[in-house]
Amino acid sequence: MLLILFACAGPSLRDEIKKTEPSFAKPVATAGILAEMANDISSRYGQEYSGFRLLDSSYDSLLWRLALIDSAVSSLDIQAYLWYPDNAGRLILQRAVDASRRGVHVRLVVDDLLTIGMDQLIYELDNAPNIEVRLFNPWKKRSMLARGGQMVAEFERLNTRMHDKLMIADGNAAVVGGRNIGDHYFGLSHDYNFHDLDLLGFGEIAQQANGMFDHFWNSEWVVSADNLDTGHDAEFAQQQWQQIREKNLAAEELKPFGTEVRDWSEELAAVSKELHPGTSYLVFDSTTAEGIEQNVAGKMFGFMGLAKEELLITNAYIIPGPPGIEFIQGMTDNGVKVRILTNSLESHDVPAVNSHYKKWRDDFINAGAELYELRADAEIQEIVDVPPVQGGFVGLHTKAMVVDRKMVFIGSMNFDPRSININTEAGAFVNSPGLAEDLARVMERDMSPANAWQVFLDDKGKPYWVNSDKTVYKQPARNGNQRIMDKIFMMFPKDQY
Repeated sequence: MLLILFACAGPSLRDEIKKTEPSFAKPVATAGILAEMANDISSRYGQEYSGFRLLDSSYDSLLWRLALIDSAVSSLDIQAYLWYPDNAGRLILQRAVDASRRGVHVRLVVDDLLTIGMDQLIYELDNAPNIEVRLFNPWKKRSMLARGGQMVAEFERLNTRMHDKLMIADGNAAVVGGRNIGDHYFGLSHDYNFHDLDLLGFGEIAQQANGMFDHFWNSEWVVSADNLDTGHDAEFAQQQWQQIREKNLAAEELKPFGTEVRDWSEELAAVSKELHPGTSYLVFDSTTAEGIEQNVAGKMFGFMGLAKEELLITNAYIIPGPPGIEFIQGMTDNGVKVRILTNSLESHDVPAVNSHYKKWRDDFINAGAELYELRADAEIQEIVDVPPVQGGFVGLHTKAMVVDRKMVFIGSMNFDPRSININTEAGAFVNSPGLAEDLARVMERDMSPANAWQVFLDDKGKPYWVNSDKTVYKQPARNGNQRIMDKIFMMFPKDQY
C-alpha cells in the first residue's frame, strides 16, 4: 500500500478514464556514481554484462534500496505489489519524494489491491513536481464495501494482480526480487519477519528492467492516479508530508538506516569490489487488452531442466500438482540432485498454502528430492530481524533457484496456481558462476538443521521432521490455532493460492 496516516477515501475513479499517451524511461544517465559503476562493468566485461550482488539480509535489502534512491541523479522507477503504511513504507516514500525534489523523475506503479483509503495521498503524489503514479487493475468504486461488491461482479478481472517487484535508478542500477515494501520484508516488524532475497545489479540488467517497467507503465491494465475522483488539497499534502517525516524521525526501528538523504560514495565503492560479473535475461508476464500472457512459469521450468548435476530450489509457497512431481522425478531419474526448501506450517504466514501443499510432501520425497521446511525459530533470525527489532518468528518469502552452480533465478514467482495462472510475475535469470556459488551457500545455510526441518518418510510412508534439536512426527506448528486453520483451509479451492 502507498502511505497514508489516516483514512481519506475517494469515492471512485472518474467516469471518463483519461488514457495517457505512452511514455518511456528517460535515457540512461551518463553522470553520477551509478553510471560510473555500470560503465566500469561494461568496460571490463562487455556491454551485455552486469555486476551482481545478493541482498540476503533484511538490513542490506533496505540499505541498498536507500542507496540507489539517494544516488539517483536522473530517474527512479519503482514497481510494487504491496506498499504498506509502516516504517519501511514511509521511509522509502520519503526518500523517493526527496529525490523528486532535487530533480529526479520518479515513476511509481503500484497494484491497487490494498490502496483503500489512500486516494487523496496518491492523487497528491501524482500531482507533485517530478512524480507520476499509476495503479494496476484499479477498482472503479474505492470504498471497502464497494470493492467487495465489485469483486463479486468482476471476479475474473479483479482477481488478477501485479505481483512484480522492481526498482531502477538512472537506468544503471536495479533491484529485482521478492520483497514487497513493508516492515515484514525488511526485518522491522515486531510480529514476524520474512527471510527473503533480492538481486542488486549494475549495468545491462537495469536497461532490461527499464523495458519491463515501461511495459507495465503503458499497459491497458494501468491507469494514471490523475483519474481518481478528487482534487488538490494543499493543506492535506503539507500535513501528510510533515507527519511522514516526523514519524520517520521518531521511529526507533529506522535509526540503523537514518532518515535523511546522504552520500553513499564509500559504500558503493566498497560494494563494486564484491560484484560478480554475469549476463542476464529478465523475464516477466506481459499484459494485453485480452488478459495476461503467462511467460515466467514456462521459462522457469525450462531453466530448471538445464540442470545436469544439481538443482537447488527455495520457494516460499509450493502447491505442485502431478506435473511438478513428474518433473522432479524426471530430473532425479537423470542423476540430478534436487534439494527443495519451503515453509513449514510453523513458519507460514498463509496457512491455506500449507493446507494444499502438505499432501505432496511424500510425492516430492518419493520422486527423489530432498525436502526441507524452514524453522520458525531459525538461526538466521539474526540476519532477518534488524535490531532493535526482534520478531516473533521467521517466515520464508524467497523465490530462487541455482542450476549446477553456474546459473541463478531470483524473482517473484511462487510454485503455486496463483503465480502460474493468475498473477503477473517476474524474475532474472543470470549466468554467473560466482553469483551462483554465493546463492548456493545461502541456500545450503538455510537448509541446515539449525534453520530447517528435513522431512523424511518412515517405513509406512508417513512424514516425520528432523532438525538440530529434535525429531517430531506431526508437522511443526506454532500453536493449536495454526493446526485448526490448516484443516479448515483444506476445504477452500487450491487454485486461488
